[in-house]
Amino acid sequence: MSKIKNEVIRVIPLGGVGEIGKAMYVIEIDEDLFVVDSGLMFPEDEMLGVDIVIPDMTFLEENKDRVKGVFLTHGHEDAIGSIAYLMKKIQAPVYGSKLTIALAKEHIKEQGSLKHVKFFEVTNKSRMNFDKTHVTFFHTTHSIPDALGIVFHTSEGAIVHTGEFKFDQSAKGSYKPDIAKMAKLGEDGVLMLLSDSTEAERPGYTTSEIVVADHILSAFLAAEGRVLVSLYSSNFIRIQQVFDSAATTGKKVAVAGRSLENSYEVGLRLGYLTVHEDVVISLKDLENYRDDEVVIIVTGNQGEPLEALDKMVRKQHKDVKIKETDTVLITFTPSPGMEVPMFQTMNKLAKAGANVLTASKKVHVSGHGSQEDLKMMLNMMKPKYFIPIQGEYKMLIAHSKLAQQVGLHKSEIFIADKGDIVEYKGGKVRMSGRVTAGNVLIDGIGIGDVGNIVLRDRKLLSQDGIFIVVVTLNRKEKKIASGPEMISRGFVYVRESEELMEESTRLVRKVVEKYVTRDAFEWNNIKQEIRDTLNSYLFQQTKRRPMIIPIIMEY
Repeated sequence: MSKIKNEVIRVIPLGGVGEIGKAMYVIEIDEDLFVVDSGLMFPEDEMLGVDIVIPDMTFLEENKDRVKGVFLTHGHEDAIGSIAYLMKKIQAPVYGSKLTIALAKEHIKEQGSLKHVKFFEVTNKSRMNFDKTHVTFFHTTHSIPDALGIVFHTSEGAIVHTGEFKFDQSAKGSYKPDIAKMAKLGEDGVLMLLSDSTEAERPGYTTSEIVVADHILSAFLAAEGRVLVSLYSSNFIRIQQVFDSAATTGKKVAVAGRSLENSYEVGLRLGYLTVHEDVVISLKDLENYRDDEVVIIVTGNQGEPLEALDKMVRKQHKDVKIKETDTVLITFTPSPGMEVPMFQTMNKLAKAGANVLTASKKVHVSGHGSQEDLKMMLNMMKPKYFIPIQGEYKMLIAHSKLAQQVGLHKSEIFIADKGDIVEYKGGKVRMSGRVTAGNVLIDGIGIGDVGNIVLRDRKLLSQDGIFIVVVTLNRKEKKIASGPEMISRGFVYVRESEELMEESTRLVRKVVEKYVTRDAFEWNNIKQEIRDTLNSYLFQQTKRRPMIIPIIMEY
């Protein structure tokens, strides 16, 4: 318990609520700000061409002098994927477990050297002291080692962020949870609990990882040819299970995907992965082994699991092409926006003759707690107030109903949107306003330069194509020098639409001639009338609305 009397405590989600991924939470204790996680999210279907999505960090940038530290719960992309972008905007120390810090450094290295960043490795026994609080940690079980819950101790009670967790009775080593420590926190007094809601709609307990290990081993034994395992690059427990099953069945393992190679090397160097040297081979060496001796672990360059597998089934991967005798293990649950691409890839695999195994065959279980796991956490923590986090709204609502089942009143539960301020002051909690929050889209090397207008244009182009009008004017003689020329891309096939193109040309010529005879006119006016005229005519004829771009030149 903090000896200093705290006046105002605020919790502000900047990401991770109303969505899967992109976790970022601000804990404000009087004038001090503490950031929990800095994650990314893979783009949804309508975010055409976007690589990744990160939180809007405007609030932290505007208050960078108040930020005392960034605390990372675990090493998955949804918790650390935007850390490099955050550290370009603020100067604050970063705290996390040994593995989490190592993976965070890899993310920062990819974005260039940030020498000013100070990292501090913590354990479940660490205590970090600040002016208005001290921070402690507890181990949780997740699909990556060294996952932590984070506790901010105040004079009003603890603010507990569970991180991502489940309860697995078979968990051991760096996956083993600190159940006694969690229960002790509840006995000492928890003011606010922020808890993972990802599987709040799933009844029962989350299946043990031992079941998955057994099913992966069975799949390896039954496979007649190569085995390809698709997973997130930082799913360490699954990577370890693949290597264990390969060693047991006498198979060799090759790793495909840059981010997976980075995770593998970090895990191996720090002792979080145990791998026999003679099990590992290069993709270049595959031809030296029989198909039934080979396992390939597959992920994409950003760490998502589909990119490389999709290239392999389309025969565009430089090292691996899918064969009829292949067995493919899909060992992940698709995030929102990934469901359709996953099922499309599975259909391509089936068409190519591969045997596809998914979570229904127990080759994957969630790293998140189901309803009984979540109720167990609530019962141990016994919070005065509860804020469900890490999930879409239906998941947050489902979690809030679980909290009511274990005794919390609806008035003690706060479902926050991105940017909402949940404030504790004078013994009461209320929603007290908003800060700037939202999505920042990363496309190539562009950060935030793709906004709603660009996405709208991309969507329009993908649906109805583009129609370009080129006209050259002789302004001195007040006449059209050449054109109008019509260029269609993704709208209509020009050779089969001669009547449409001729009438479009006539309409544009009529508009241009009306303006060009005047002594003065605005370029914007003539372009807008061309757009309006063509838009009306083309929709009338085709029921499509292509993007219309008039290009007018003069000499």
